[in-house]
Amino acid sequence: MSKMKTNRGAAKRFRRTGKGGFKRAQSHMNHILTKKKSKRKRQLGTTQQVAEADVKSVRRMLPYS
Repeated sequence: MSKMKTNRGAAKRFRRTGKGGFKRAQSHMNHILTKKKSKRKRQLGTTQQVAEADVKSVRRMLPYS
């Protein structure tokens, strides 16, 4: 049986945490930053935990992480 393929788009977006969950970056930080307040940009720069409802699909996309 052949190896499973990792979804390369997901591999660039999600990282495994120490406890086995997944962390992700937040959106809205690429362009049109001048109109956004400093507080908002600072908070968008932090990482978030992937929602419990989405962990199953992320795990399927990243079989070897």
